[in-house]
Amino acid sequence: MSRRSTRAARPAGAARPAGCPCGLPEPYDACCGRFHAGAAAPTAEALMRSRYSAFVQANAAYLLRTWHPRTRPDRLDLGPGTRWTGLEILAVRDGSAFHTTGTVTFRASFRGGSLHERSRFERVDGAWAYLDGEFPD
Repeated sequence: MSRRSTRAARPAGAARPAGCPCGLPEPYDACCGRFHAGAAAPTAEALMRSRYSAFVQANAAYLLRTWHPRTRPDRLDLGPGTRWTGLEILAVRDGSAFHTTGTVTFRASFRGGSLHERSRFERVDGAWAYLDGEFPD
């Protein structure tokens, strides 16, 4: 199952609409903020989006907490100069409430470039966790 995110074009000079850093229109507190505050992400895509928002906010504690214990690093140093500018979900495979694994392919843009990754997720004690990723071309 693949999905592409779509974005409506904004007129030049128009204010950016309020919404979550992950690109969804809901306010941060109603979107990724609730996961950062402790709620479990219901899907692999929701976890992917919340992890992106955590990178935007330099929330290393959340990133480590949602990393699979088998692959989690001891610590995470986030580049203080990285300015994340957008997330595009390119494809989602599995990762729903009915699955134990899933993949999310995305492009995360930052000032000066972008990161294209296919992330793998697994459930750990019922909660989604980021396992690892590869960089497709």
